[in-house]
Amino acid sequence: MRRSTTVTSLILSSRTLATATINHRLLTTNSTSYSRWRCFSTGSAAAAATASLGVAGALASAAAIASLSAQSVYAKEPLPTDLVPKEVVLYQYEACPFCNKVKAFLDYYDIPYKVVEVNPINKKEIKWSEYKKVPILMVDGEQLVDSSAIIDQLDQKLTPKRKADSPSGDDEEKKWRGWVDNHLVHLLSPNIYRNTSEALESFDYITSSGNFSFTEKLTAKYAGAAAMYFVSKKLKKKYNITDERAALYEAAETWVDALNGREFLGGSKPNLADLAVFGVLRPIRYLRSGRDMVEHTRIGEWYTRMERVVGESSRIKAS
Repeated sequence: MRRSTTVTSLILSSRTLATATINHRLLTTNSTSYSRWRCFSTGSAAAAATASLGVAGALASAAAIASLSAQSVYAKEPLPTDLVPKEVVLYQYEACPFCNKVKAFLDYYDIPYKVVEVNPINKKEIKWSEYKKVPILMVDGEQLVDSSAIIDQLDQKLTPKRKADSPSGDDEEKKWRGWVDNHLVHLLSPNIYRNTSEALESFDYITSSGNFSFTEKLTAKYAGAAAMYFVSKKLKKKYNITDERAALYEAAETWVDALNGREFLGGSKPNLADLAVFGVLRPIRYLRSGRDMVEHTRIGEWYTRMERVVGESSRIKAS
């Protein structure tokens, strides 16, 4: 499982690779055109130089247009500075899909936030709260709980114009956000704890990111992996999942079908449903289950677009 620094490097690498690919294609086109011109031209050297410069200029213009187009498609939605909260603190488990939904929203809108990693064994970090689950989001001293409710409240406060601009999309957005909470998230545990090796892979990430002592880390990794392996079997039965991988693949394909050829469900920009799907899949994307999902379904291109548009995490690093 990638960590936050890995996410950043992957995003930067994808952007660099995209730019390099465009430049490589342009250079290849330029070289091929110039070689053919040299073979068949009978003009003077001066004419050759003029033609070459003309080709280079045209290619440079094409590159600029392509770059501007890509930036337009994947542009973020900046918030007015007066709307950005002064202090945001997220109490979370690093691998929790519901916590990652909230982080996807915060990252997309470039809202700086601090993270407090909660120890899942004793939960000492949230003993002050009557609400004993994560995520808990403190926004300028106000406590918000439950991932979907947190996002709704933030969205209403921070992006009122978005709702006014796209009222017709609310029903579709609401439908798919419900699908994420009521269906997609229930497929994750049966997949990431499908067998002992995948359970250990998942807990290796969880314990490396979590707030554990050395002893707690060992206990959580092995005891936790064993416990969640059996829990995942109960979840399969509870949610009538026969083949967990097939169910995950089907969900991924269902989501791609919902896009109906659009870049995002929100059209040219992600909406809250896009951010919800991306958020819950982000913890598993580079585990075996997530790699299998991308390899065996059509969701990879959409996921890559989301990585690009969400961009680097706006999480404030601990000093």
